[in-house]
Amino acid sequence: MGLRANPTYRQRRFGAEVRKLRERAGLNVGESADVMGMHQSHISNVETGRTSLSEDRLRALAAAAGEVREEFVRALVEMARASGKGWWSAYRHDLPAPHLDFAELEASVERLDAYEPLFIPGLLQTREYAAAIHRDGYGQGSPAWQDIAVDFRMRRQKVLTEEGAPKLHVITHEAALRPSLGDREVMRDQLLKLIEVSRCPNVTVQVLPFDGPVPYGTAFTLAEPSLPDLGTVIVPQVDGSLYLGDADSLAQYNETFARLKRLALPAVDAAMAPEAQVRKDSLGLIQRLLYPLL
Repeated sequence: MGLRANPTYRQRRFGAEVRKLRERAGLNVGESADVMGMHQSHISNVETGRTSLSEDRLRALAAAAGEVREEFVRALVEMARASGKGWWSAYRHDLPAPHLDFAELEASVERLDAYEPLFIPGLLQTREYAAAIHRDGYGQGSPAWQDIAVDFRMRRQKVLTEEGAPKLHVITHEAALRPSLGDREVMRDQLLKLIEVSRCPNVTVQVLPFDGPVPYGTAFTLAEPSLPDLGTVIVPQVDGSLYLGDADSLAQYNETFARLKRLALPAVDAAMAPEAQVRKDSLGLIQRLLYPLL
């Protein structure tokens, strides 16, 4: 099998976890090659994500590292076996790799926690809202490229309704709900979609109001697979997203999201009758902003 020229995030993450196992075992590259019965150059290519590792060799390295949990080893084995191919592969010639990496992550995790202070998170956007974001200067590329990017975002949303769909918890700010993007119809339909999607059993929506505490300033998404140790924090930046998988970053962002959940209004419960609402909540705020747009 040839070496990968452009490893995906998942492949690079697998390589990073193999390197951690090697370092935990106190082995240099040559010594780990002896343990696994392979060439040193192969180890280097595994650790950079350019090639994979068989289960037997992975287990040999884990044994050398000492007390490694079996569930962790199994999760690494599954990560190594994953082909990385999915519906997103059809876009590999049209969109940058970070778009595809994000879609692959969404399809492989059990939980997504997303905080977005300025925009409706991508998985909950209407097509018109997403198009307005690209059209008004937040997207790059030609109009044709922007159309492809919007199509890609709409396809990503199917992850919420497919078999094995992850749980999605979204926290956004009231600023993102104001009719400042596109025309009134765009924001009206977007707010209606927020209410509609909140009826899905795997979706939770909370809003931070203007009269609440000063919000955390940076958007981020926590993608958690079946084994939280292999979770990822995605922090969007101007020149591409930052992917963080170290234990300290995971703990920090999980704590931040937990704090935001406490500060935000109670989650949208679209099934609740209006007369049953006895306190200010996210649904009430969305409805108040929606009313002038109807």
